[in-house]
Amino acid sequence: MAIKTIIKKNTYFDSVSLMALSTKANGVEGVKQVNIAMGTSMNKDVLKNTGLLQKEAEEAKPGDLMIVIESEEGYDPEELLVKVEEVMQRKEVQGEEKDLTYSSVEAAVKHHKDAKVAVISVPGAYAARVAKKAIREGLHVMMFSDNVTLEEEIELKKEAHEKGLLVMGPDCGTAILNGKGLCFANEVRRGSIGIVAASGTGAQEVSVRIHDFGGGVSQLIGTGGRDLSKEVGGIMMLDGIKALQEDEDTKIIILVSKPPAKEVADKIYAEVQKSEKPVVICFLGGDQKEIEASGAIYAKTTKQAALKAVILSGVPEETINKHSLNMPLIEEIKAKLNPEQKYVRGLFCGGTICQEVAYLVEEAVGPVYSNISKKEAYKIGPMEASKEHTFIDFGDDSFTQGRPHPMIDPSLRLDRIVKEAKDPEVGVIAIDMILGYGAHMDPVGATLPAIKEAKAIAAKEGRHLEILAFVLGTELDPQVFDDQVERLMAEGVTISSSSENTGLLSRGFVSKEEN
Repeated sequence: MAIKTIIKKNTYFDSVSLMALSTKANGVEGVKQVNIAMGTSMNKDVLKNTGLLQKEAEEAKPGDLMIVIESEEGYDPEELLVKVEEVMQRKEVQGEEKDLTYSSVEAAVKHHKDAKVAVISVPGAYAARVAKKAIREGLHVMMFSDNVTLEEEIELKKEAHEKGLLVMGPDCGTAILNGKGLCFANEVRRGSIGIVAASGTGAQEVSVRIHDFGGGVSQLIGTGGRDLSKEVGGIMMLDGIKALQEDEDTKIIILVSKPPAKEVADKIYAEVQKSEKPVVICFLGGDQKEIEASGAIYAKTTKQAALKAVILSGVPEETINKHSLNMPLIEEIKAKLNPEQKYVRGLFCGGTICQEVAYLVEEAVGPVYSNISKKEAYKIGPMEASKEHTFIDFGDDSFTQGRPHPMIDPSLRLDRIVKEAKDPEVGVIAIDMILGYGAHMDPVGATLPAIKEAKAIAAKEGRHLEILAFVLGTELDPQVFDDQVERLMAEGVTISSSSENTGLLSRGFVSKEEN
């Protein structure tokens, strides 16, 4: 394998364009991986962590574009560079309509006076400035951009709050407003259930489970992961609750997040107490007594939150397929594993999915090491070797600085799947496949080679390796849900029906009987 780096001086691309370009470039035959990013220090750190940083990239300036190609064996990196640049220069036009581009927020608003929402997707260093312009033009803001400072987030949210506007984010991956999905979103039935969520994939999971159980979504408002911190104060969560209370289409409200800071939780509970609409709260690992004392309905998991809301919305409980746990399957898989195969390795594109599955595994079969753990004793680096039960969120900022989110480009996870298969103590590798708008059009196709290789490694050593996949999506999503599931099952992959069931199955498979 060889690495080729080229620097294009004073060449700027926004983050969405970079993600799209990287996804296309990674599809070039002979390319092991491509990193197309601006020459910021954070992006250089990503290259360093993945072993791709060369002298040319070290000398790049923040306004320079870096193209770093790692080639497969037997391919000429110079020829691959030509092909990658051809992909980058190719213009794709659907029909005869071309996308309109504007040099500023003000110019866009001038030509679209009925616009209500601005989606911000530029590098974090510039995002707050653009968002501020959008707010001052009277627009709600969805900030897909990450790496925005805490001080900037607070300033933006306070200004928007005073103007009666929403700031979803920064690092907000998902929203559904009046039936329109923004950024990463699944195609779900419209209905009477509104969601405010501090996480992207957690919001997707709740919306998909609502659809699966026969309910529908009125609005889905993202807040960004830091919103419920003491510093930010839950500004967006509180404004989101109020917005849903005032929304005529919303009859039931769901709140999804990690447990808020104590001061923020108190504010949320006070707002919930004033709500005339039922509120279901899923704060993963949150205190049930505190939640119920506020008058809200407690949900331990995202699946339970969706189920309770759907029943409240009027869907008869007896008509709902709850996808109860398959106990015979658990016993069947346990019998296939050797006594030393006692650990789960979770490799996820979705942060909330990673956290929820880890939470369920941890409460039954022991501590979980993770790159997103809040417990210092169990925190590991993104590239650090796994130990015991280990869960990695490949969508964490440490992986996405300067490269596409794994929901768009899952290539970074593939090597880890194969690596984990070599550990004789691993019984289960749990993964997610996230469908919907903005996501990879064939995540299963991109991942199957690694799954086949992993299972072959274990089989050669006389071990059964259980691959457990959770496909997050609906039959309305563009990737064709049934096709994705069927191709996984054809390779002997076990399918889970929800984030909750992924955790329960994982821990069930590796649990050992006490002597």
